[in-house]
Amino acid sequence: MILGTGIDLVEISRIESSLGRHGERFLHRILLPGEVAYCLSYAKPGPHVAARFAAKEAVSKAFGTGIGARLGWHDIEVIRQSSGEPIVMLHAGGERLLVERGARRIHLSLTHTNGFAAAVAILEA
Repeated sequence: MILGTGIDLVEISRIESSLGRHGERFLHRILLPGEVAYCLSYAKPGPHVAARFAAKEAVSKAFGTGIGARLGWHDIEVIRQSSGEPIVMLHAGGERLLVERGARRIHLSLTHTNGFAAAVAILEA
């Protein structure tokens, strides 16, 4: 059973602008160390950072909380399986919400073009 859905669309130029102004401080505010390393492994990290930003927003919407007091940026981590499939790993507040909602899995899909990154998250019981 689907308990929640979330979607987010991000302009890559907005993320690149934040990266230009705030550098790694911005990255470490929204991403966990493994996510930072993954994004910075690309010559153009902007689309990958934007996709993870969108993913975290989409997951927070699937939970019905948004990013805030109950669910923070570091409570959600996007990792890749060896197949390349993105998966969500939850920490702290994310783990608590998963149990509280009676959910067992979050499905995640990411995409990006030259200008936009998008994510869809589905919270499944």
